[in-house]
Amino acid sequence: MSSTNFGMIGLGRMGANIVRRLANHQITSIVYDVSPDSVAALAAEGSIGSTDLADFAAKLSAPRTVWVMVPAGVTDSTIAAVAAVLSPGDTIIDGGNSYYKNDLMNAEMLKGLGINFVDVGTSGGVYGLERGYSLMIGGDKSVVASLDPIFKALAPGVEAAMRTPGRSGEPSQAEYGYLHCGPTGAGHFVKMIHNGIEYGMMAAFAEGLAIFEAADEMTPAYELDIPEITEVWRRGSVVASWLLDLTAQALNESSELKEYSSEVSDSGEGRWTVQAAIEAGIPAHVLSASLYSRFASRNNDEFANRVLSAMRYKFGGHNEKPKA
Repeated sequence: MSSTNFGMIGLGRMGANIVRRLANHQITSIVYDVSPDSVAALAAEGSIGSTDLADFAAKLSAPRTVWVMVPAGVTDSTIAAVAAVLSPGDTIIDGGNSYYKNDLMNAEMLKGLGINFVDVGTSGGVYGLERGYSLMIGGDKSVVASLDPIFKALAPGVEAAMRTPGRSGEPSQAEYGYLHCGPTGAGHFVKMIHNGIEYGMMAAFAEGLAIFEAADEMTPAYELDIPEITEVWRRGSVVASWLLDLTAQALNESSELKEYSSEVSDSGEGRWTVQAAIEAGIPAHVLSASLYSRFASRNNDEFANRVLSAMRYKFGGHNEKPKA
């Protein structure tokens, strides 16, 4: 792969660090963002900046590979705008958290222009530059294979985890930290379920630690050191994980976490996971509950709770007083 036929559209935390990780593997990127300052910052580090999409495309050598890493709300329009300056044989990668059914429409639109489409579910967050990114890939087999140098450079590598007992010989693609999951949409489908599971894991830790926080009001009462509990769990326990590592880090920095909001947003993947479970007829109790708990954190259940309070008063005279 030529060092100048890869470009990145969108230079937020993920996009910029993907460019930097590729640069660490001697892959230079042409970069563009609606923020000239973001472009200038990466150009100062050795990437090749561009002033607009036409300039971006002109600086890429054919066949061009363009990774789009923008917010979900503007992904489809960005893909259409990028396609307008590309040529048959070029490839667009959607590396954001897009809905897998949108991938099918984008791939069909691009097919009419002779442009390849690859969807890449990308996990690693702000730590990806150092740790590498877990990549879940969908698209045509031959097109995905041609991009292997990009994916291998971004992935964590075999050394990132101990080999699963029973595996031997040449490591599989997945053991490097990236996987061609199937045709168009398969990458984002796998990433969607990954994020749904993430919701459930986060909720389980949060609920368990909240019980510890309230234990001093129970009988018998316990004054528990929650940061130290997360530390001991990190060492040899069944629930040890990177997610627990990050939780322990946050608690070490602030044991009561009062600088954080109690309102938790959801970015779409949890909803799509629950929708997929409904379509498949698969019970997803934990994943659904974790999504609904995020809705509740934003007081979206306030009216429902007032209805409950009203019903209790009407049938039993239970008059709950508003909090002062």
